[in-house]
Amino acid sequence: MSQQHISKIASELNLSPSKVTATIALLDEGATVPFISRYRKEMTGSMDEVQVADVKDMIQRLRDLDKRREAILKSIDEQGKLTPELKKKIEATETLAVLEDIYLPYKPKRKTKASIAKEKGLEPLAEVLFKQGLDDPETLAEKYVSEEKEVADVDAALQGARDIIAEWVNENSEVRAAMRKLFLQEGVVKSTVMKGKEEEGQKYKDYFEWDEPLKGIPSHRLLAMRRGEKEMILSLDICPEEGRAIQLLEDKVLTGQNACAEQVKLAVSDCYKRLLKPSMETESRVESKKKADEEAIAVFSDNLRQLLLAPALGQKNVMAIDPGFRTGCKVVCLDRQGKLLEFEAIYPNAPQNRRLESGAVVKLFVEKHNIEAIAIGNGTASRETESFVRGLGLPSNIIIAMVNESGASIYSASQVAREEFPDQDVTVRGAVSIGRRMMDPLAELVKIDAKSIGVGQYQHDVDQNSLKGSLDDVVGSCVNGVGVELNTASKQLLTYVSGLGPQLADNIVKHREANGPFQSRKDLLEVPRMGAKAFEQAAGFLRIRNGKNILDRSAVHPERYKLVEKMAKDINASVESLMSDAEMRAKINPKNYVSEEVGLPTLEDIMKELDKPGRDPRDKYEVFSFQEGVNEMSDLKVGMKLPGIVTNITKFGAFVDVGVHQDGLVHVSQLSDNFVSDPSTVVKLQQQVMVTVTEVNIAQKRISLSLKSDPFGKAPANRNERKQNKKADQNVPDGDLQSKLAMLKGKFNS
Repeated sequence: MSQQHISKIASELNLSPSKVTATIALLDEGATVPFISRYRKEMTGSMDEVQVADVKDMIQRLRDLDKRREAILKSIDEQGKLTPELKKKIEATETLAVLEDIYLPYKPKRKTKASIAKEKGLEPLAEVLFKQGLDDPETLAEKYVSEEKEVADVDAALQGARDIIAEWVNENSEVRAAMRKLFLQEGVVKSTVMKGKEEEGQKYKDYFEWDEPLKGIPSHRLLAMRRGEKEMILSLDICPEEGRAIQLLEDKVLTGQNACAEQVKLAVSDCYKRLLKPSMETESRVESKKKADEEAIAVFSDNLRQLLLAPALGQKNVMAIDPGFRTGCKVVCLDRQGKLLEFEAIYPNAPQNRRLESGAVVKLFVEKHNIEAIAIGNGTASRETESFVRGLGLPSNIIIAMVNESGASIYSASQVAREEFPDQDVTVRGAVSIGRRMMDPLAELVKIDAKSIGVGQYQHDVDQNSLKGSLDDVVGSCVNGVGVELNTASKQLLTYVSGLGPQLADNIVKHREANGPFQSRKDLLEVPRMGAKAFEQAAGFLRIRNGKNILDRSAVHPERYKLVEKMAKDINASVESLMSDAEMRAKINPKNYVSEEVGLPTLEDIMKELDKPGRDPRDKYEVFSFQEGVNEMSDLKVGMKLPGIVTNITKFGAFVDVGVHQDGLVHVSQLSDNFVSDPSTVVKLQQQVMVTVTEVNIAQKRISLSLKSDPFGKAPANRNERKQNKKADQNVPDGDLQSKLAMLKGKFNS
């Protein structure tokens, strides 16, 4: 473990070196981020998941840099060109870009203009010219004219020398660093429509003639323009003002004002246009894309976390309805464990309108399966189906609620669904998913590729590997944060438990099917390939509700069971009474049990678990209903106030479902009476809100909403708010809003 790396990480993340050292050691031993942050607080100083993950990412980047550094040193050494000074310079380099700049002159190349000129013997001429002395360039070049070496005349000789000088300037690490800074600080993103693509590219019309400083461009706008370029609608350039760039090079390279200097000046201009500009523009594209990706992925990750941690109804007998018109509604009944009991298709809506017959089926199922809640998918015909169900006069204690079905159609056609229900069609599978999502959103959503859930921003345009890694981390964090019931969890849910993965998850399910429910956490050690390390990482996050040991239902790690038993013994109590009697727990002073292995943070966690064993950190489930009589966009009127559910959050605002089959946009300038810079600080996914309709455009399927107390009131009173509103308006050009709505709505109905 490099002390230099530890110091750098500690400095950049504002952590103590000892915490960083301990965290890296645990990671190197195979410990997961959730395990380290939950069960090794003494070693890390109670670092949270975000801090541990930051250390993990940074040490990986530094180690990757070290590998590249070693490869470069080896390559230059094999060329016999590695001097002590060069080696020292390479070893001191802290960024990959600078490292590659240093390596560039030594990097094996294909044939270039400069290499051809060198083969013709023109390098000495280039060296003399580059010194910018008082010599006459043409006189110097005459002796290099050679028919044998294919140097036809003086102009050809000078051109070859300039080619060599251009490559020298291009390969100068200091020059490249200065040019890189210029591109990033003063670069401008310029977008123009390609000839003849005006009609085809109407959704990008706001970018037909667009320019904006690179350093300030919002991620969603850059990604939109890059998509337009990929679709061959837009042409995109990223560069500073050319004269400014060439002047910077001349300031770096020119040392005099004479004929030789004029040759160098020509070489500098050629260097910029032919070599540096393409190279730096590529770097700027990569860097800006990386930044835009990071912002978009962060939005997606935050939204996904909120969706996964949405309140769960819990174990109830549930009827789920996947609504529809022509094809009818698929009705399924599930027991409290989510097992499919019975299903039927009903046709209460147009064109069949078989309401009496459909109502009889629903009532029969409710009574037959002791239904406690009815989940209705929020797709096509959802409001009509909801009205139908509510009009049946069912017992008032039955919960009736709309459920976000985004991704249900993806699940129904997936391999996971085929394995679960090999004999059922996609409509039954989709309805089952809707019902289970009401019972436990987290347990059901892990079965779907996170990208298909539809809570992101330009998710198909960002780096897919980075997106997958980030989303997998979010899912893992949520799964381990909530905990998993070992005897009912699916293979997909178990896969995300700390220390397991797909193979062990599959082995656990097969062992459970072959041997019956697990009686204790210790039984996990009987699962094939479950070693001590995997058990250590996973055990604390797995629950056994009716296990032999009462602690198995809690988040207390098995390694601390003896400690809890000692606590109980010291006050002449049982572990069971300790968990059920607050007065008993009050007798325990955690400080009395601090040791070299166990510190106060872990002891405090244990006491919290004894108070509420296996507590669910998610909010309590609340029933939501859309406004009656508002089912279509045509029912909306400007000024109308109505309830809605937040379905997606972006940098430019939030999308809200108000029950009319088309989400409305609450622009960032309409999210609050106060200044808002980040929508995620004001609203959360699946949050119930009361919105005001400010605009309805049926032709464009556009709904504008507001969360302000007086959306139609006076203009913003303070300059900051006026400035923010103006900037926000620029971030969502009117012409591009329709495509954003379609892209970000987040519904994937089949």
